[in-house]
Amino acid sequence: MTFSLVGRCARTGMAGCVVSSSSPAVAARCAHVRAGAGAAASQNVTDPRLGPRLLDLLAAGRSPQEAVAEIAASEPNIEHRQLAAVDLAGRTAAYSGSGTLGRHATAEGDGAVAAGNLLADTGVVAAMVEAFGRSPGDHLGDRLLAALAAGLAAGGEEGPVRSAGLLLAGSVAWPVADLRVDWHDEPIEELARLWELWKPQMDAYVTRALDPAAAPSFGVPGDL
Repeated sequence: MTFSLVGRCARTGMAGCVVSSSSPAVAARCAHVRAGAGAAASQNVTDPRLGPRLLDLLAAGRSPQEAVAEIAASEPNIEHRQLAAVDLAGRTAAYSGSGTLGRHATAEGDGAVAAGNLLADTGVVAAMVEAFGRSPGDHLGDRLLAALAAGLAAGGEEGPVRSAGLLLAGSVAWPVADLRVDWHDEPIEELARLWELWKPQMDAYVTRALDPAAAPSFGVPGDL
């Protein structure tokens, strides 16, 4: 019911995740990022606890391959899970349990890995990785959304998608972008619209947290 990509930007050191699904609120359950660690996706009969566990292991110095292997070897019901992870060095790993739903696949590229289940075509994930790698100088958020759009264009899921999300981790302790479309007829297009709204404001909100005296005006009625 899900296709996702986790990736990192070699130029900025940011990590991020995009995901879409026919189920509601997919990003709340499947997408995970952390400054100093990387990004992870936990999907297919989802256990949301596995994403933070992957990030804990990455933060502790494990490679994505080691982190995914450790969880696959120790987690009950792992046959129902699909995992993907990227660290800040651009190393990647993926896992699909024997109970992964429907037509499923993973694909790894330079600093990115995509995973999907109940896909219309196994080429969906390869199309996502290819689109992510096409413009390495672009903002990571733009590259992630290009990957998600490419996955949809390559067939996406067997059925229509209804939710989507984008998360980005930078140098601060919280996600600098956490955008979610939880139920929509065209969630990927709506997510792209939200990103275009948020992208030019994103750095200002970090400044507001770290140095409010230097923060730009809010630009709302009553703000002097």
